[in-house]
Amino acid sequence: MATTSDELLHRVTAPVPDEASTVDAPGADRAAVPERPRRPEPPERPDLPEHPDFPELADVEDPRQVAPGDARELTRVLLARLSTLEEGTAEYSYVRATLIELNLSLVRFAIRRVGNRREPEEDLIQVGSLGLIKAIDRFDPEHGAEFVTFALPTILGEIRRHFRDATWAVHVPRRLQELRITLAKSRDLLFQRLGRSPTVAELARHLDLSEEEVIEGLAAANGHTAGSLDAPATEGEEDQGPLGQRLGEEDPRYDTVENLIVLKPLVAALPERDRLILSMRFGEELTQSQIGARLGLSQMHVSRLLNRTLTSLRADLTAT
Repeated sequence: MATTSDELLHRVTAPVPDEASTVDAPGADRAAVPERPRRPEPPERPDLPEHPDFPELADVEDPRQVAPGDARELTRVLLARLSTLEEGTAEYSYVRATLIELNLSLVRFAIRRVGNRREPEEDLIQVGSLGLIKAIDRFDPEHGAEFVTFALPTILGEIRRHFRDATWAVHVPRRLQELRITLAKSRDLLFQRLGRSPTVAELARHLDLSEEEVIEGLAAANGHTAGSLDAPATEGEEDQGPLGQRLGEEDPRYDTVENLIVLKPLVAALPERDRLILSMRFGEELTQSQIGARLGLSQMHVSRLLNRTLTSLRADLTAT
């Protein structure tokens, strides 16, 4: 676990206990002196020199409170010092931790630049700090570039990667994620030109894509955020219950399915001629005269047979 600069400064400036005070005087009766309880051993930490040679930090109590102009100059000096230290040493960890605290303002600036994405600020600070650490580890002072110009794109890239990989409610391929951003920019541009929202065909012509690809990208945008079924009703809605209760409604087709399930064994128990008449009337949608012509019956006889069959089925259906 990395040691912060405050902890390192505290260890460097902590007074060393006088060993002579813990040694018994010659001839003293050691049995008469009660043994003091031993303090628990501190956790292992990297060994630090007693007097670290960091004169540039002599007047810095809290690196996070350094003014921006001073922080930039101090960052330049410490980055040059970091490039001369061996990685893994106490001095390297000390300088690296100080650089991180000096430039945390870059992380907050990057978060404000990307805008509010409904993400907790603490999470974004952690993600941005990871980008800052990568920038510190990769920066080469010999190139002569300013650290800010190198670090800010790295931090922004880390935050945007977090938005891309960790904030979508539904997993969407990266191709569609990028298409969603392109479509959003194109819609704003065409809205300014046309004075209205562009159609799918206009977006497809503008981006040189097929309409199917545009529709796929627009549908993928719905997977970025998901509404809660427990969301309360907005002001003015009649039903003030949760969204999950307001979405449901009665479906009359369920009654039809239940009736068909119950009718199936009742129809199967009918005589063959009655089943045939039902099939021609409701399956083939023939008239009573056409049914009679097929079966060699009068239209009146077909009507009486059909009425008797339906009355029997209705009675059996209500009885169940």
